[in-house]
Amino acid sequence: MTKPGFQRAYSSEHKAQRAADLMEAARALAARDGVRGVTLTAIAQHAGVHVSAVRRYYASREEILLNLAEEGYEDWSRAVAAQLSRRSNLTCGQLTGTLVATLAERPLFCDLLTHVTLSLEREVTYERVRTFKHAAGNAVAVLTGAISTASALDRGQAQELVIAAIALTAPLWQAGHPGETLARLYQEEPAVAHIGIDFEPTLTRLLAALCDGLTRN
Repeated sequence: MTKPGFQRAYSSEHKAQRAADLMEAARALAARDGVRGVTLTAIAQHAGVHVSAVRRYYASREEILLNLAEEGYEDWSRAVAAQLSRRSNLTCGQLTGTLVATLAERPLFCDLLTHVTLSLEREVTYERVRTFKHAAGNAVAVLTGAISTASALDRGQAQELVIAAIALTAPLWQAGHPGETLARLYQEEPAVAHIGIDFEPTLTRLLAALCDGLTRN
């Protein structure tokens, strides 16, 4: 429901604040309920506006969630670069440990990575997906540079490691964080928990193996 006393934003400052409020509402809902459960109606209710008001700022829920994914890429790349700054000769274990730990600290971003390729990129305008791809590419470049400076990997190998981390995070995060129904099934029938993924150690092990293979080439 719209909050009592709600007023339409007219000034540029108020419009910017309203847009930020809607993004924060989406962020809070996605963190609480998962990306899949976020709707425009829920965003509007959480922000205290009518759902029609949301469309004055964002064309769709996919655009809002893609904004969050873009923020996630930038935030993750900055965190990794900061942790690897002024370090050198890192082992594959140290390097992949940093990548995985910084991802695990960002559960919303991990959840978003699944939905980016499945739906979010497919349901926005050309201009919006182009902006997102450039932002994601810039983040990958930052990660690549930080990794190649801090380890024995060259830029090409570092980029392959980053791409693998992104590609593996999406399914492993979902498998390691099953919904309520699946969690109940796995608890009651352990035999059908076919993979039994624990996100951090599984991703760390796979990336370390890849890193080790890259350094041997």
